[in-house]
Amino acid sequence: MSEQDYGAPRGLPEELERALAAEVSLRSRMRYVAVGLAGGCAAVLIAVLWATEPQPLPARAQAVFSGLIAVGLAWAAFAGWVLSRRRPLYARDRVLGARIALAVTTVTGIAGTALAVARGTTAAALATALVGIVLIATAGLLLARAQSRRRELLRLRDALRGDAS
Repeated sequence: MSEQDYGAPRGLPEELERALAAEVSLRSRMRYVAVGLAGGCAAVLIAVLWATEPQPLPARAQAVFSGLIAVGLAWAAFAGWVLSRRRPLYARDRVLGARIALAVTTVTGIAGTALAVARGTTAAALATALVGIVLIATAGLLLARAQSRRRELLRLRDALRGDAS
């Protein structure tokens, strides 16, 4: 009796086979489970904290709580989207995750700097702005790397399809 091999199709370039195996590995999936749980738990924890406040919160605090809940739900939804896919995403998940990170760091950096300007010293405002710029630049770099990786995988996939025809 012979065993059937349901692994990667024969003739896949070794680089593409390794990349796709890493994308659908258990380790990768567990990472997204952790991201989803962290985002969902954070959103629920903040919502419960907000709901159990004895007095209504000031409008600014309500805005911050709403924003934090939205960020947690965004990460949970992102993880759910990735985990619901049954095929390789060719790094689309990395691009989307990097976009979420860039959006959140940009909003946080701007809001933090505005708050430091309004309430802090010049040194505090400059330090906050510098940290915000570093975080935004890091998120932008991660987005550029994710987009580059996606282009590379799509190029390999297209080359494989071209060779198969």
